Amino acid sequence: MRIALLGYGKMGKTIEKIALDRGHTISQKVGRDTNFSPEGVDVAIDFSLPESAVANITSCLQNNIPIVSGTTGWLDAYDDVVALCKEKNGAFIYASNFSVGVNLFFELNKKLASLMNKQDAYSLGIEEIHHTQKLDAPSGTAITVAQDIIDNSHYNTWQLTESDPPEVETNVAPITSKREGMVPGTHIVTYKSNIDTISISHEAHSREGFALGAVIAAEWLLGKKGVFSMRDVLNLS
Repeated sequence: MRIALLGYGKMGKTIEKIALDRGHTISQKVGRDTNFSPEGVDVAIDFSLPESAVANITSCLQNNIPIVSGTTGWLDAYDDVVALCKEKNGAFIYASNFSVGVNLFFELNKKLASLMNKQDAYSLGIEEIHHTQKLDAPSGTAITVAQDIIDNSHYNTWQLTESDPPEVETNVAPITSKREGMVPGTHIVTYKSNIDTISISHEAHSREGFALGAVIAAEWLLGKKGVFSMRDVLNLS
């Protein structure tokens, strides 16, 4: 495949290495001062900035280029992007996290939320820990975790909180965000009672898991039409 990298920061460079190792070609590297051209591109992978993501995705869809996006912080425009993809009969995958392990973690989280839904003795906590260079808080992954809990339980919204224990209403899923040096990305879901604690967690050891998942998603998307997720890519539906 001829891949355009939209965003050429640390993640873009890691994606480049993995893509080349898997026999692909990087046809373009689009950074802050580089314009995207659809010529010679089979698929695009977007790990840019929130203010650039919608324009990048829109440009790809308008030029019939399949687009995989892992940029977070722009989801207010997600429905518009989906509508454009359908209008143009395009191909689009968004994921807050492309790591295979994280997407398995998402599935465990849904199941646990369903099991804990009627266990009133337990209080929920969601914690995410990232390096200090991460711009958004909470992380897109933590928001996905919270939304999946909401979809499978009595919780009806999430809230970012700095208190410990979280000071939120009963039906609010609390998210605590921490930024600590160069620590690996970590996400922890905890159900705590006076008697015991149940928790599941995912800790990333490097960026390679995210980058590999994005390349796998791009390989899977090529030749398809529609709006997809990593559940489709990993056959978890």
